[in-house]
Amino acid sequence: MISSAAFSDTLERDRELDLFAHRSHFPALEVKNRSYFNFGGQGVLCRAALDAIARNFQHIETQGSFSNAAGHWMMSEYNATKVAIAQEFQVDPTTITLTENTTVGCNIALWAIDWQQGDRLLLSDCEHPGIIASAVQIQKRFGIEIDYFPLTNTHNASAEGKSSEAVVELLLQHLQPNTRMVMLSHICWNTGQVLPLKAIAKACHARNVLVAVDAAQSVGVLPLNLDEIAADFYAFTTHKWWCAPLGLGALYIRPEIFDEIEPVFVGWRGLTGKTPIPQWRQDGAKFEVASSTYALYEAMRIAIAYANNWGTQQQRYERICQLSQILWQRLNDLPHISCIRQLPPESGLVSFRVDREISKSAIAQQSHSSIAQQLESEHQIFIRALPDPDCLRASVHYLTSISDIDRLISIIETFA
Repeated sequence: MISSAAFSDTLERDRELDLFAHRSHFPALEVKNRSYFNFGGQGVLCRAALDAIARNFQHIETQGSFSNAAGHWMMSEYNATKVAIAQEFQVDPTTITLTENTTVGCNIALWAIDWQQGDRLLLSDCEHPGIIASAVQIQKRFGIEIDYFPLTNTHNASAEGKSSEAVVELLLQHLQPNTRMVMLSHICWNTGQVLPLKAIAKACHARNVLVAVDAAQSVGVLPLNLDEIAADFYAFTTHKWWCAPLGLGALYIRPEIFDEIEPVFVGWRGLTGKTPIPQWRQDGAKFEVASSTYALYEAMRIAIAYANNWGTQQQRYERICQLSQILWQRLNDLPHISCIRQLPPESGLVSFRVDREISKSAIAQQSHSSIAQQLESEHQIFIRALPDPDCLRASVHYLTSISDIDRLISIIETFA
């Protein structure tokens, strides 16, 4: 286990100093006495990305809105952005569909299937409410059945090489003969648990079951090779851990299933333009609709490039885990705090409760939502309160510093 005292041994001092130089490019992180732990909700933009947004809107106006010149520029931005995303996932750009956010991508995955009455959809019991709501609408529309497997029961399973096997086995136990799809998160949004996605996909495909993934908390955290993982759908947003602008997301679709699925939304971008009978494009654009905010695309690419300027994704992931483990251990050392997971974090999400039975301070008797609001208003510590489980969630990024963690712990210590 990594302690704060051993921090300098784990992360070299000059690397930490280099981080502060890197952080200086992010205006939100330069605010004095502010500690940001909400990357799982929304990341922070670097100055170059902010500048690109303003510059590109101005460029479109200069070219002439809806001019041929502006149109050519927009499509070059569109193509370059697909290439940049595909490179991060080690896949072909034709497998990428550009969306607005994770939920749009998940809806495409869920609604693109030719559901028949009696088909079954399997979810974990840790999925985001948006996913559950989409599944319920499909149930109402097509008469499918929704099953749940108790992933919650595994988030404190033994870490001795068996937790991944336990998750896969539990999932398989809940597959039915008519199960057509499993929808789950790569990293659980409320506990930070990382699922063994490659093993899950392999096991499901052996039973002719599709795998759709809510990747909102994994893109920008985990090193990813989507060809190797082989999930059928991988939906994500770029405004969280990638620190790109709001309103940009994407969906990876495994090429092997491309001809089996149909567009959910219909628009000109998914069509070849041939007449009189509309024909679908045979790439990720098949699932796109119409005009997007092209002026934001360069900012997304800049955000990705800025992250890559600070080591590889593997190195950033290792730092995230190291810092998360430090925070988790220090929280565990406080008698009035209970971490949701008893195992060291394997992602940037650290969820914990304030124990009202032990802590007698006035703030500790409030709801976690009120505590989060007070941490922000009085201490400029940005953290999220979750409804299920009822807790606080800190999102630890590679941009997080040890001094951020020190500030958070020093305040929480006063809750005793």
